[in-house]
Amino acid sequence: MPQISKHFAFVAILGATNVGKSTLVNRLVGQKVSIVSPKVQTTRSRIRGLLNEGNTQLVLVDTPGIFAPHRRLDRAMIATAWTEADDSDKCLFVMDAKKGIGAEEEKIIKKLEQNKVKFVVAVNKIDTVKPEKLMVLLKKLNTLKGIDSVFCISALNGENVQELKMHLIKSAPKGEWMFPDGLVSDLPESLYCAEITREKLFMYLRQELPYQLTVETTTFKRGKNGLTIEQNIIVSKTAHRPIILGNKGSMIKKIGEAARKEMIKQLGCPVRLFLLVEVKENWTEDRSRYKTWGLDFNA
Repeated sequence: MPQISKHFAFVAILGATNVGKSTLVNRLVGQKVSIVSPKVQTTRSRIRGLLNEGNTQLVLVDTPGIFAPHRRLDRAMIATAWTEADDSDKCLFVMDAKKGIGAEEEKIIKKLEQNKVKFVVAVNKIDTVKPEKLMVLLKKLNTLKGIDSVFCISALNGENVQELKMHLIKSAPKGEWMFPDGLVSDLPESLYCAEITREKLFMYLRQELPYQLTVETTTFKRGKNGLTIEQNIIVSKTAHRPIILGNKGSMIKKIGEAARKEMIKQLGCPVRLFLLVEVKENWTEDRSRYKTWGLDFNA
């Protein structure tokens, strides 16, 4: 029998903050590989979800949302998004149907056009707008250069995502797979679990605090009775510590239990999770953290 040729492509998922990029990656992969939250700028590092279907493998690169940077970490996140776009075979630009083409979207589209990159547009959250408003947006998109095709989707409920998925698969060039079949992400489990805890911190903590902390896994041991995981929640100010701990440890207990349940669900085994809160004023200036996240410290 003739050997079936394989197809492979990197697909960079670009967009402004909070447009549903991570939700879309999870929907396309069919499993949670990126953390999600209603807050903006949740994705911090480069997350690669793997979509294997038939003879095609797509590496879906969930990039941090593009916004106006103010700090070193912001600049590194934006630089990573554009580097991934330049290095990928295909760019998928995700927009919020309700927001339409704002200042951030215009900047992204302009840069994609300047780079002469053919890109696919996914107009997301179509379940939140009236058809008339959606039609106005689509007419505007049809006047832009460089767009390969446009899909109107809802990543949350899956509407039209299958059509988008098939388009990306069909456009993948011939090439050997980079990752083994059955793998859904190249993110190490220890880092993935740190992301899960960070997701729960976003869920339970208000205002700006989640942006001023990070989570690192210090112990990740697999035994007969499952996983034992120890993590440090690192904050930049001493005043942040009691907020995370809560009254008599109530908040950190709530966060830890939610994170542990999510880890059990995603990893499929029992988990014992231990959380500590540590104060490190300049953790955002630690070069090694950027390397772990796949970000350029000098961006």
